[in-house]
Amino acid sequence: MRKQKTPKTQRMDFILVAIALLAAFLNIYGIWKDNVVNGYYTAAVTSMLQSFHNFFFASFDPGGYVTVDKPPVTFWIQTLSAYVFGLHGWSVILPQALAGVGSVLLLYAIIKPTFGRTAARLASLIFACTPIAAAVSRTNNVDSMLVFTLILATWMLMKGVRNNKWGFVVGAFAVIGVGFNMKMLQAYMVVPAFYLFYLFASKVNWKNKLKVLTSATVVLVVLSLSWALIVDSIPADKRPYMGSSQTNSVLELAFGYNGVSRLTGNQGPGGGGGARPDGGQMPARGDGQTGRTDGVQASNSDGGKADGGVGNDGTAAARQDGAPAQNGQMPAFDGTGNPPAGFPGGGPGQDGRNGGGAFNTGTPGPLRLFQSSLSGQISWLLPFALIGTLALLLSIRRKKALTAKQFEALFWLAWLLPAAAFFSVAGFFHQYYLIMLAAPIAALAGAGWTELWSYYRDRAGWKMWLLPAAIAATTAFEVYVIMPYRQQIGSSWAIGVGAAGAACLFFLLLAVKKEKLAHRAAVLALAVLLVAPLYWAATPLLYGGNSMLPEAGPNLKQSASMGMGGSSEVDTKLLDYVTKNNTGETYLFAVSRATEASNYIIQTGKAVMAMGGFSGSDPILTVEKLKQMVANHEIKYFLLNAGGGFGGGGETSSDVTAWVKAHSTEVPQSEYQSPTTTTSSNSESNRDGQTDRDGRDGRMGGMGGMGGSATLYEINYDSL
Repeated sequence: MRKQKTPKTQRMDFILVAIALLAAFLNIYGIWKDNVVNGYYTAAVTSMLQSFHNFFFASFDPGGYVTVDKPPVTFWIQTLSAYVFGLHGWSVILPQALAGVGSVLLLYAIIKPTFGRTAARLASLIFACTPIAAAVSRTNNVDSMLVFTLILATWMLMKGVRNNKWGFVVGAFAVIGVGFNMKMLQAYMVVPAFYLFYLFASKVNWKNKLKVLTSATVVLVVLSLSWALIVDSIPADKRPYMGSSQTNSVLELAFGYNGVSRLTGNQGPGGGGGARPDGGQMPARGDGQTGRTDGVQASNSDGGKADGGVGNDGTAAARQDGAPAQNGQMPAFDGTGNPPAGFPGGGPGQDGRNGGGAFNTGTPGPLRLFQSSLSGQISWLLPFALIGTLALLLSIRRKKALTAKQFEALFWLAWLLPAAAFFSVAGFFHQYYLIMLAAPIAALAGAGWTELWSYYRDRAGWKMWLLPAAIAATTAFEVYVIMPYRQQIGSSWAIGVGAAGAACLFFLLLAVKKEKLAHRAAVLALAVLLVAPLYWAATPLLYGGNSMLPEAGPNLKQSASMGMGGSSEVDTKLLDYVTKNNTGETYLFAVSRATEASNYIIQTGKAVMAMGGFSGSDPILTVEKLKQMVANHEIKYFLLNAGGGFGGGGETSSDVTAWVKAHSTEVPQSEYQSPTTTTSSNSESNRDGQTDRDGRDGRMGGMGGMGGSATLYEINYDSL
């Protein structure tokens, strides 16, 4: 008996396997070199491993004093990974890296049924080669997991509509609710697309549509707010303070700091400091004056020298004239807070197309995504995707029902346009947030290719020229993106991409009479256009990425050569002193903000109190609360900067500081300060040196860099 052949549709797609392996290589290779990644979040995982209380609330510190500034779902997954594999940098990265690979596979599964295998392959390949998607997947930031979750919801929605299964539709909205508990309102960027797609693409009657959408909405809201309502209903003294909120409320965090404030750019409380470049508040010095222009809290008496000298925190201050700092630790910022060219967050060169702002997100406006500061991260195939979308929608006719291709194209467009509009006008975001655009761009480019090719193959009048136009326009745009980096990567890149694109276009035109050859040429043309973004996507792997503010591009090469990396070191003498003299207190010592505590928590697993939360500006600690903690012998040591204050420098922090000094004794510096100090950055791959886990202010790192600017105080229990 002859052996039956496996149906072609059921055979393994080895090209998809190769694409998935490429994504895995870009996302995973070398992650074991990153010790603690984004230390703010890794410290939380360290704490969450210690108790269910810390696990449920996503507590930053083992003592349960304050949470991180995001909901817990992604950190729950990271904690489970660390529980299985042990706590390492790579073990907290791994879930996001796998989520990036999963997104590639899911996108293939979504595109193939409607647009065919070639379109699905191209969409998956484009996503895998998207620079910012690869960069953020190599960190423990939550965005890669969020995007995977939203693509999973999309797959469920499409399956529910195609097969008329309302359970999948409701499930899709439920998954978005899970996404809300990863990064709050950012997950809702896709909600309009989901509603519109089901309303118009579903084949059930309107009554049933409304029933399903009502049920889906209830599930979405309940799941979205479930954790927030539970936490907010628990008495404040029974749980950690909600980090980065001003009222100790998850709902305020969701709709304020992680919601409307992203659009307005107002990222900080009103008291104390001057305006930060990100639109929030710069931590104030102890004397109430504003700190340095690079957003780092100034701790010396003159607030960080304007001549580029070294402040007492051991880091170089920015020069107002834009010249480099003299000690080589920190490149200078200009007077507006912009990093210099070649520095992460800085512009690509001297061509005047920088306009990056404090976090290199460009100038708000309709063409923001095409500016040099953002285009290299996400926009390479955006011209092709837009022309492809035009081709998909050209066949819409009055009095005729839309096809499945047209409905799905409109879905991806309804995802892309609102998200792109937000990033075009938002007052505060970071480059890695742009991963939200990766899926719709990849889907529209891959699916659009099929329609463009069909017009060209069928010689459909003027429409046949849309494919050559898409290739030519995208080639020209890629040359535009590359040109500012010609000094870093050589002009041959720009010339090579342009020549390759032109050659493919010419070959395509010549081969029009040979359909098979022309088809291959059309696929090759798009593949060639992925060479430059693939290089960009590989730069975090090649040169070392920035775990605090993930980005991709040749600037990482220059940053690596400048020695901007850091380590996870702590001041061992300080650690030894507070450990040896701990008499049962919950906290080894207290500092002003989380960025100064992260390394100590990660390395010891013990509690270090961040009095003012992440940036020191959270109104957590009052004199009355501190008195109670001291009476309970929960805290004995306080490491205060030279100005004496912490946080925003407001009345509460001043009162707390005054109380600490009045009831404490200064510990002689020789007892706890190492002869030399080392500024740490919590990550071997952190090349930034000036930004934190979410780009607000300050340097990540341990207390090593504080040795010369901070004084250790010991509470006199007997005097109370």
